[in-house]
Amino acid sequence: MLDHFAPLATPRLELRPIGRDLARSIAGGDVSALRTAPGWPQPGTVNGVRMALERGQPAGWLVILDDEVVGDCGVHAPVDEDGRVEIGYGLAEPFRGRGLGTELVSTVSGWLLDHPDVREVSARIERDNAASRRVLERADFEPLRAASPSDDLLTLVRRRPKA
Repeated sequence: MLDHFAPLATPRLELRPIGRDLARSIAGGDVSALRTAPGWPQPGTVNGVRMALERGQPAGWLVILDDEVVGDCGVHAPVDEDGRVEIGYGLAEPFRGRGLGTELVSTVSGWLLDHPDVREVSARIERDNAASRRVLERADFEPLRAASPSDDLLTLVRRRPKA
């Protein structure tokens, strides 16, 4: 069971776990305790933090670049009985297209896959979101299965390497 998230780092980013007090502030729409970049928080951030609080699970990570919050990442639900967990992530618009998303997703999914209960990390994206698909593919995610062209969402997965 994932009951806490560790601080993580990439070559350019600090991934800081969101503590319960800060999560409550964010869920209430108050980010005044943080130095935030333009475009953060995104609409899904507050909802994601709120859902994590309701489930009693960690609220995720703040994505920090040059001492400024530029994004966030978290899990949608606890790890299921088959060892699967789904992540969600986002960067403020001015910080997209720089490879930061790939650093973020690669680091978080790698950390999750190192946890003994996790065998597979997934992410769902809108089918026409080519940028998010590139982020996931560069972070070693593969499409779960051939989805029909009428599906609006595409699921990609990264599995723990076989020993």
